Amino acid sequence: MKEYTFIIDENITGKRLDVFLTEQLTELSRTQAQRLIEEEGILVNGRKEKAKFRLKNSDVVSCRIPDPEPLQVSPEYIALDIYYEDGDLLVINKPQGMVVHPAHGNNQGTLVNALLHHCQDLSGINGVMRPGIVHRIDKDTSGLLMVAKNDLTHQSLARQLKEHSIKREYLALVHGKIKEPGGIIDAPIGRDPKDRKKMAVVTRNSKDAITHYHVLERFQNYTLLECRLKTGRTHQIRVHMAYLNHPVVGDPKYGPKKSHLGFTGQALHAQTLGFMHPRLEEWMEFSAPPPSHFSKALQKLKSEMNFTRGEDNSEDA
Repeated sequence: MKEYTFIIDENITGKRLDVFLTEQLTELSRTQAQRLIEEEGILVNGRKEKAKFRLKNSDVVSCRIPDPEPLQVSPEYIALDIYYEDGDLLVINKPQGMVVHPAHGNNQGTLVNALLHHCQDLSGINGVMRPGIVHRIDKDTSGLLMVAKNDLTHQSLARQLKEHSIKREYLALVHGKIKEPGGIIDAPIGRDPKDRKKMAVVTRNSKDAITHYHVLERFQNYTLLECRLKTGRTHQIRVHMAYLNHPVVGDPKYGPKKSHLGFTGQALHAQTLGFMHPRLEEWMEFSAPPPSHFSKALQKLKSEMNFTRGEDNSEDA
């Protein structure tokens, strides 16, 4: 059980109770906040109020948030694309559409379910729900991630992440034609104040976020980028590219929902992963080609470019 107490000041006066809660407690969605209010887990001056209650100066908001019910995580046989494995760690090429670890409403078919079937020796630092998971990539992002088999390895890899010494490069196909050869996006990311299920570039309640990008190829209405993460915030590349008005193709959350390329998820692939092996003390680096649907989309764009050039040449003649 987590307990919080907030004393409202004049800057908060007039704000809805449920909105205030989701701003202060980022683990809560607005629906969860409203349910807690209804169940009297949230009180204002010791009394139950409605979610739409407007807070006043000096109001005391007390919160009692129950711990989530534990989920049962079962091993499942799911084929894994293993790029490297030894007694300390694995490097996995995760397919698009696979969730990394279980959560409420989704406790089957995840990478963790597959890992528990593949091996029993996984680090326990992140608890029973995320054994071995050092970092994550989104469900509809494909590509490489590392998994720790013991706590010492986990601690070392986590420290490298914190120090920004791990190499993480992504392929991203974005809308629009980017004219400059590349650049650095240095823009803090936090919860979108208008939609708590999204992240956004914001100044309040945010964390530093830095993405380096380099243009690999330009098409008629798209650009293929190589993006290198210095930090690793939630949805970082997706948010940063949308911030530049060049959202990732196929991204239903931050960009146009439809593209003539037919992507069912964002065109984002973690293609390169490099780190210092904790025990061997050797630099290890791996690269994975993009999945077939990504490669086919690039071929389609190249064909369209060649066709357009052919039309232009015939007109000039």
